[in-house]
Amino acid sequence: MVEDTRTQAPLAFFLSSLAGGGAERVMLHLAAALSRRGHAIDLVLASAEGPYLTQVPAAVNIVVLKQPPRLAKLWQALMARSSYFRIVPRQCTLPQQIECLPALVRYLRRERPVSMLAAGNRVNLVALWARRFAGGSTRLVLGQHNLTLAPPTVKRRFRLRLIRRFYPWADDLVAVSNGVADELSVRAGIPRQRIITIYNPVVTAELRAQMRAPLEHPWFAPGSPPVLLGVGKLMARKDFPTLIKAVARVRAVRPVRLLILGEGKKRRELETLACKLGVTADVALPGFVANPFAYMARAAMFVLSSVFEGLPTVLIEALACGCPVVSTDCPSGPAEILDGGTYGPLVPVGDAAALAVAILSVLNAPPARETLRTRAALFSVERAADQYLDVLLGAH
Repeated sequence: MVEDTRTQAPLAFFLSSLAGGGAERVMLHLAAALSRRGHAIDLVLASAEGPYLTQVPAAVNIVVLKQPPRLAKLWQALMARSSYFRIVPRQCTLPQQIECLPALVRYLRRERPVSMLAAGNRVNLVALWARRFAGGSTRLVLGQHNLTLAPPTVKRRFRLRLIRRFYPWADDLVAVSNGVADELSVRAGIPRQRIITIYNPVVTAELRAQMRAPLEHPWFAPGSPPVLLGVGKLMARKDFPTLIKAVARVRAVRPVRLLILGEGKKRRELETLACKLGVTADVALPGFVANPFAYMARAAMFVLSSVFEGLPTVLIEALACGCPVVSTDCPSGPAEILDGGTYGPLVPVGDAAALAVAILSVLNAPPARETLRTRAALFSVERAADQYLDVLLGAH
């Protein structure tokens, strides 16, 4: 490893915000781990918002990119004149991440970080453009957490065109699973050998401490029915409707309750479905929870019902808490995490009947919790920090 000190140029981590998602949590874990090793870390944000803001270590420097006024008109003029942006359609709107492009260019010129790790399709593209305009020697690494672009809408086809055009500018590309790496190679036309797979830094000492925190919830009282757990934003790709339908089927066989921790646009739809299926009394949506690990440590099971993922952090976190799991065999990640079903059943996406059968099988014969914790060690923060540091410093 190449050592760094607080007096040297920083390592930069570029994110849209610190919203309550898996990618944001992963980047925060990585920044914290490298900061503990004595590296100067800049956490560069397009906007200073999100529940994880309170979890940023004091040693990590937060840089909020100020967005200048009237940038939308400047952006349109830039697209019309610059050869870099000829493939951008005229009707393209200006996302918040792109509004911060000039500020990111100024940051790179001023601070000259040793390297910058970006995460997210939009921020990856902005990072590429900013590095090109800023010049300098900053090494740029792009993290790809997922890529699935189906169904192929106009917006998604346009995004893929941008990825194909600009991703080759990066010094290195890191995918969070082999499935994401394979898809990125095929869809973006990037040679597979250019893409490095590094599993997410998920299992931390803080996670182990948080799972032992007290939990006051009536559903976990002794003698209560088993509690199933879902965690994630209430959005279409998490497919919580299929999970609720599966729970309704399970309840026809034995008592069970479902907690879905998270917030999002699909809340009303999920509440309506639970009412329609007659399971309102046994399905609860308490919203975003800062410490889901205390729930995972006590739940009878964690269920991932997603349509697609990159490397689902919550599935690893559940294993680390010793919580039995059931997952859809979605692209990509669950099959890699669970070793093809060795550490938890895998079922087809969108199949409520198969999901219910798998849930019942695990309830009837749960695996040893210590076995699950041992599997989760493959995704430790220290292991990932070693690998990411080699990439960021060009030593891989």
